[in-house]
Amino acid sequence: QVQLVESGGGSVQAGGSLRLSCAASGDTYRRICMAWFRQAPGKDREGVASLYRGDGIKYYADSVKGRFTISQDNTKNTLYLQMDSLNSDDTAIYYCAASGSWPCVVGGVMAMTKYNYWGQGTQVTVSS
Repeated sequence: QVQLVESGGGSVQAGGSLRLSCAASGDTYRRICMAWFRQAPGKDREGVASLYRGDGIKYYADSVKGRFTISQDNTKNTLYLQMDSLNSDDTAIYYCAASGSWPCVVGGVMAMTKYNYWGQGTQVTVSS
């Protein structure tokens, strides 16, 4: 099994930065793809960024490309999401997710159904 615990959310003004962390534990073969999703009020959950632990290939949604950076620290089993130039559209609950199957993204889509393990989520609020 896999356990994921997010931290680092909070409130920030537009233009500011936050770094989210996801502490992962459990079988490594069940989390070869690691990802961040988010869900804004009244909207569907959407993929933000993913990382393939095998070779470090990263994927970003167009809405965050150039502003967000996904990274990992294998020694600490921790996934990060550095979020810069935040705006009100980034307000959401952010979830860490893991999958044991590759590829991490299919046809440019991060499918929720692909990811078997989820954290509890952390709130990010951006005020303008």
